[in-house]
Amino acid sequence: MNFIRNKQQWKLILALSASLIVLASLWYTNVLVNKIAVEERNKISLWAEAIEQKNDLVNYTIDLFDKLGVEEEKKVTLWAQATRYLANSTDLEDYTFILQVVHFNATVPVITTDAKGRIKEYRNLGREYDINNPSDLEELSQKLAEMKVLNKPIVIAIYGEDKDYLYYGTSNIITELKGVLDNVIQSFISEIVVNSASVPVILTDSSGSGVISHGNIDSAIIADPNQRMALIAEMANQNDPIEIRIGGKVKQYIYYKDSDLLIQLKYYPLFQFGIIALFLLLAYYIFSTSRRAEQNQVWVGMSKETAHQLGTPISSLLAWQEILRSKLKGDKMLDEMEKDLARLEKITERFSKIGSEPVLIEADLVEIIDNVVNYLKKRLSKNIVFNVGTSAPQIPVNVNTPLFEWVLENIIKNGADSMVGNGTITINAVKEDGRVVIDISDTGKGIRKSNWKSVFDPGYTTKKRGWGLGLSLVKRIVVNYHKGRVYVKSSEANQGSTFRIILNN
Repeated sequence: MNFIRNKQQWKLILALSASLIVLASLWYTNVLVNKIAVEERNKISLWAEAIEQKNDLVNYTIDLFDKLGVEEEKKVTLWAQATRYLANSTDLEDYTFILQVVHFNATVPVITTDAKGRIKEYRNLGREYDINNPSDLEELSQKLAEMKVLNKPIVIAIYGEDKDYLYYGTSNIITELKGVLDNVIQSFISEIVVNSASVPVILTDSSGSGVISHGNIDSAIIADPNQRMALIAEMANQNDPIEIRIGGKVKQYIYYKDSDLLIQLKYYPLFQFGIIALFLLLAYYIFSTSRRAEQNQVWVGMSKETAHQLGTPISSLLAWQEILRSKLKGDKMLDEMEKDLARLEKITERFSKIGSEPVLIEADLVEIIDNVVNYLKKRLSKNIVFNVGTSAPQIPVNVNTPLFEWVLENIIKNGADSMVGNGTITINAVKEDGRVVIDISDTGKGIRKSNWKSVFDPGYTTKKRGWGLGLSLVKRIVVNYHKGRVYVKSSEANQGSTFRIILNN
C-alpha cells in the first residue's frame, strides 16, 4: 500500500514538475514572441505613418508640378501668339520683343509644312531627323499628326498667295513634368503595395470595393468577389483604412492587416505547446507499452515457474494418496485430502494457463458461479451469506473456466476480507445486448473513490500481510485474456462495494 501511495505521489510530483517546465518554457517563449510582435506592429505603424506623410509629399509635388505646368503653358501660349502675330502683321514698327519670344523657343516642339503638307523644317523634337530618310520622315509625320490634334496651325504668308503652316505641340517641359509625375504616383502606389513590412495591402477606390492595386495577397483572392470583400471587411475591422487623395483627386483607401509573420508569431506558442504535448504523450505511450510488455514477461515467467514448481510435489502427493487409500480403505480423511489435492491441481492449471494464451470455450456461467460459491461456502466464515441471482437458468458465455473461476474467487474473497467474516455477498448475472454483466457486491468497509482504479494495481492492498495481487490478476484475466471490462461500479464507506464484470459474448 505504501509503495502504491509513493508511486502515486512520485507520479504527481513528476507531472507537476513537467507542467512547470512546460509552462515556464511557454511563458518565456511567449514573452519573446510578444516582443517580436510589438516590433513587427511598430513596423506596421511606422509604415502607415510613412504612407500618410508620403501622400502629403506626393500631393505637394503634384501641386508644384501643376503650377510649373501652368507657367509653361502660359509661355507656350505667349510663343504661339507672338508667332501668329509675327506671321500675319505687316505694320508693326518694332518686332524686337516678338522676335525674341519666337527665337528663344527651346521647349515647344515645332514642325513647318508647305501648303501641300510636306514637312520643311522642325525644332525641339528631342533629336535630329533626316527628312530624306523614309523612317525618319514617317516618325516626323506621326508627330505632325499628333500636333494637328492638339493645336490649330499658324499660317505663314511667304510670297503672293504661297503659305506655310507652322504646327506646334505641348512643351517638352510639360511632357517631362507629366512623365515624372506619373513615375512619382506609380512609385507611391508601389511603395504602398510592395512594402518592407510585408503588410498585406489593398488600395481601393472611393467606394471601398474597386481594387486599384494590391500587395502581399494571393491574386486568386482578389479575383474572387466574395473572398475579396470578406478580406476588405476583415482588414477594416483590424485597422482603420488610410484615406489618401493623390493630386487632390477623388479619395482612395488603403486597407491593411497584420503581416503573415505577426500572425504566425501569435500562434507559435500554441504550436509549440502542441508539439511538446504530442512528444510527451508519445514518450509516455512508449514507456507504458514497454513497461507493460516487461510486466507481461514477468507474469508469464512467474506463472510458468509456479506451475512447474507445484507440479512435482502434487504428483508425489497423488501417488502417496493412492498408497494410503489402498491401506486405509473408507477413511473420510482421505476424501478430504483428495479434494484438497484436486484444488491444488486446479491452482496449478490456473498458473499454467495464465502463463500462456488461454483458450476460450463456451460454458454455462450459472454453473461456474455455483461451483465457486459452493467451494467458498465451506472455506469462508459461516456468518457470510451468499445471494445469487441470474437472468436465466443457463447463461452461455465464452470463457476459460479455470481462470474465470479464479476471477470470481478473488473478488469474493476480497469482499469477505473487507466484511471481517460477517456480512452478505450478492452476485447478479444478466445477459443483455449481446454481452454478459456480472455484479458482485459485499457489505464491507467500502473503497474510497480516489482508489477505485488503484485497487487493480499490482501491490495495492489494505491488509498488513497482503501481496496486493488478487485484483491485479482479476483485471489481467478479464481485460487481457477475455477482452472484457472490470471496474468498481459503486462503493460507500461502511456500506460495501460493487464490482462489475462485462464480457462481450
